Amino acid sequence: MTIEELKKLAIDALEDLKAEDITVLDVKGKTTVTDFIIIATGSSSRHVKSIANNVVMEAKKAGRPPLGVEGEDDGEWVLVDLGDVIVHVMQQQVREFYDLESLWSLDAINRQEQDAL
Repeated sequence: MTIEELKKLAIDALEDLKAEDITVLDVKGKTTVTDFIIIATGSSSRHVKSIANNVVMEAKKAGRPPLGVEGEDDGEWVLVDLGDVIVHVMQQQVREFYDLESLWSLDAINRQEQDAL
């Protein structure tokens, strides 16, 4: 399975259970841990857990079981590590607080500013 197919599998699994505000961040060249980070929002802890579980189940069906899953007990933020793709499913207030999109964007801006100097 290619990275693009894995990314599509994760997005489809998120959409199947009505995850909201799905964002894909291309982090190649910014980290050696993964190539893509996918962030999605669930409306409650039960919804977050269900969405993340669907990603896990679909990945297993495709023969790409997750390397790890974190945060299932709380359901505020569940991380599903698929290797080349890491999926974060969060409740809205947690997503706003940690603001991962800005964190990665700031990194890109800071690197651009440093390159200009």
